[in-house]
Amino acid sequence: MQTCFPSVRNCRHLLILLGFALLLHCSKAIAAEGLSGEQIYRQQCASCHGAKGEGSEEYGRPLVGDRSLDQLTRFISKSMPKNSEKKCTGEDAQKVAVYIYEAFYSKTAQERNKPPRIELSRLTVRQYRQVAADLIGTFRGAARWDNQRGLKGEYFKSRRLGRRNERVLERIDPQVQFDFGVTGPGPDPTKFEPDQFSIRWSGSVLAPETGEYEFIVRTDHAARLWINDNKRPLIDAWVKSGNDTEYRASIFLLAGRVYPLRLEFSKAKQGVDDSKDKKKKRPEVKASIALEWKLPHRTPETIPQRCLSPLPVPVSFVLTTPFPADDRSVGYERGTSISRAWEQATTDGAIEIADYVTRRLAELSGVGDSAPDRSAKLRDFCRRFAERAFRRPLTDEQKRLYIERPFTNARDMETAVKRSLLFVLKSPRFLYREISGARDGYALACRLSFALWDSLPDAELLQAAASGKLATREQVLRQAERMVSDLRTHAKLHDFFMQWLKVDPAPDLAKDSTQFPGFDRVAASDLRTSLELFLDDVLWSDASDFRQLFLTDYLYLNGRLAQLYGINLPTNAAFQKVPPKNGDRAGILTHPYLMATFAYTAASSPIHRGVFLARSVLGRTLLPPPEAFTPLPAELHPKLTTRERVDLQTRPQACRTCHGMINPLGFTLENFDAIGRFRDREKDKPVNPMGSYLTRKGETVQFTGVRDLAGFLAASDEVQEAFVEQLFHYFVKQPIRAYGSDKISDLRRFFVDNRCNVRKLMVEIAVETALGPTEDKSKVLKR
Repeated sequence: MQTCFPSVRNCRHLLILLGFALLLHCSKAIAAEGLSGEQIYRQQCASCHGAKGEGSEEYGRPLVGDRSLDQLTRFISKSMPKNSEKKCTGEDAQKVAVYIYEAFYSKTAQERNKPPRIELSRLTVRQYRQVAADLIGTFRGAARWDNQRGLKGEYFKSRRLGRRNERVLERIDPQVQFDFGVTGPGPDPTKFEPDQFSIRWSGSVLAPETGEYEFIVRTDHAARLWINDNKRPLIDAWVKSGNDTEYRASIFLLAGRVYPLRLEFSKAKQGVDDSKDKKKKRPEVKASIALEWKLPHRTPETIPQRCLSPLPVPVSFVLTTPFPADDRSVGYERGTSISRAWEQATTDGAIEIADYVTRRLAELSGVGDSAPDRSAKLRDFCRRFAERAFRRPLTDEQKRLYIERPFTNARDMETAVKRSLLFVLKSPRFLYREISGARDGYALACRLSFALWDSLPDAELLQAAASGKLATREQVLRQAERMVSDLRTHAKLHDFFMQWLKVDPAPDLAKDSTQFPGFDRVAASDLRTSLELFLDDVLWSDASDFRQLFLTDYLYLNGRLAQLYGINLPTNAAFQKVPPKNGDRAGILTHPYLMATFAYTAASSPIHRGVFLARSVLGRTLLPPPEAFTPLPAELHPKLTTRERVDLQTRPQACRTCHGMINPLGFTLENFDAIGRFRDREKDKPVNPMGSYLTRKGETVQFTGVRDLAGFLAASDEVQEAFVEQLFHYFVKQPIRAYGSDKISDLRRFFVDNRCNVRKLMVEIAVETALGPTEDKSKVLKR
C-alpha cells in the first residue's frame, strides 16, 4: 500500500534545501545590515539625486542645504525615497544621512568640493552709476550735508528777484507749502504789497532712493524750478497761459546724493491798472505755492524737511544709459557675468560720459579756450581723469597709451580729450575691480570704498594710500569709521534692508476696500515712509542695535495713518514716533507695511509671513512648492479662521517638509490682519498666535505670540549668523567663505561682542575685506 508521506531519504533532502534557503536569506540580511551609507545612497537615492548629489533630469536641484545632521536624518526617515511606500528608516536613515551630510550636503562639504574664491568682478550697475557720478564730481568739489534742514527763503517786495534793496525777509523754511491768502508773506505782511511780491528758495535736496522722481509745483501764479541744473529749469511756468495750477516734470536721481535746488515764485499785479483810475479798488487775489515730489513707486507728497538743506551744492552727473540687470541668482548682486548687452551698455555709457565732459570741458578742467599751454594742461586733466578712473597712479606705459597717443594727430583738443576719455572708460582697469592683482595701499583703498560706497576712493583715502597710511589695521579702521557716516553708506544700508525685508521693488498693496476702507495707494506710500523712518531711527542711533529691530514696539505715523490704525493724532499731523496702544507691536515683525506685504487682499497669510521669517531672518533654505500654490478661498470655508484654512491645505505629508517650519512661524503673527492692524478675534473665534520653531540644534522652541518670537529672534545665533552673511554678501559682493572658513563665525562673535551694532559690523566687514583673506593678513602691505 502506497503512502502520501515522503520517504526518510526525501525528507532529509528537503531539510537540506530548507537550510540552504534559510542560510541564503540570513546572508542577504546580514549583508544588508552591513551596507555603508554610501552603498545605501547608491541603491536608493542616486537615481534621483545623482551620484554626487548633483541632481538629475527628474530632480534638477543639487542636494545641498542647511539642515543639521539630526534634522536631515528625520527628514529621510519620513520622506525618502520619494514616492515609495517603504521608507529608509532607523539605522539605514542615520547612515545615509551621515554620508550625504559629509559628502556634499553641508556647508563644510560644499567648500571642500568646490572651494569658494574671490572672483574677478566687473562693476555692477549700481557701482557703474556711482563711479561715474563720483569720477566727474571730483572735478567739481564735494557736496555738503550737515544738520541744517529746510531751504533758504529770500522774500522780495516786488517781482524783481535778486535786488538786495527790495529783499524784505530771509529765513530757513522747513518746506515749501504756503497759502498766503490775499495778504503778503512772512510774519509781517504789511512789508509787502499784497498783489506784488516774489520769493526765491534755494539749497539742495537729498534723494533717498535711486529712480525716476517726479517734481510737482502747485501754484496759481508764476513759478520755475531748477533741479541738478543751474541753467535750464526743470519746470518753467514763469510766463503763464491758461488756468493751469499744477506743473510736473521727471528726472532720474541716484540715492544717497544731494542735488542743487532752486524754486522761484512771483505774484504779479492783476486787475484794473491804478494809473487809469486810482480810486477803483483792485480785486483781491489769493496766492499759494507748494513744492512736492513723487518718489519711485510712491504717491505725491510735499518734499519733507528731512530731505532739504539750505546749503548750496555742485551739480551731479547722473548716467542715463540703460544697463541690463545684474545677476542675483546667488542672493546678492554680483558682476561676474558678461553679455553683449552689458558690453554695449558700457560703450554707450562711455560715450555719454565723454560727451558730458567735453561739453563742459572748461568748467571741469579749469582750462579756458584761450589758456596758454592749453594742450599740456588738457593732457594733465586727462591724466588726472584716468588716475581717478583706475583708482591709482598711471605707469609711464599707461601714460603713453591713454594720454599721449589720443592727442597725437587729433584735429582739435576736444577730440583728443574725448579719445582719451573713451580709451579710459572702456579699459578693463576701469570696468573691473582689482584687475592688476596688486595688494598695495591703492588696492586696499579701493576695497574699502567699494565695500562702503560702491564707488571710488575719495581724495582723503587716496592720499592715505599714497603716503603709506593704510599699512596697519588701525589706519584702515580709522578710514572706515570716517567713511561709514557718508550719505552713500546710508543709502547702501537702506537698500540692503529693503531687499532683506523683501520690499524691493515696492510691492502692490491693493486691499479689499470693503474690509479695509481708507487703505489706498496713499496709505501704502505712507506706510513705506513709516518703515524707512523706523529703520533710520534704529540703525543710525548711537547704539545701532540690530536686536531693537525686533524688540522695539513703537511706530512712525502721520495723521492719515493714525486714523487708519486707531491712534489719536490730528489729521494733518506730520510723521512722529507713536507708542503702541497695548504693547502689541514687535518692531519690523509687526510693522504694518510688512504685514500688508505678506498678506492677501482680504486676509492675512501665515505662509508668506512664515517664509519671510524662515528665509530672510533665520537664513533657512526652502524649496519652492512642487506645483503652483493656490490658497483655499475663504468663501469655501466661511467658518474657518485663516490658521484653520492653512492647516487644512498643508496637512498632506508632502507639504509638511517645509510647512512644518513655515506655518508655526507664520502663526505667531496672526494677531495682525491684512493691513497690520491688531486683532484678537477672527470669525468670532479667539485668534491663536501659538507657534514654534525647530532650531538647527534640534531644540523645539515654543512661542505664545509675537513677543515671544521677537525675544527668541533677537537672541538667536542662527539669526545673527544669517544676518552677518547676508550683510557681507550685499556689501562685498563676494562669497564670505572665500575670506576664510571661520570668517562668518568670527564676524558673528564680533557682532555679539559689540552689542549687535550694525554700523560697527559694517566697518568690520569693510576692514576685514580690505585687508584680504585670512591667510594674507600676516603679510606686510607694500607701500
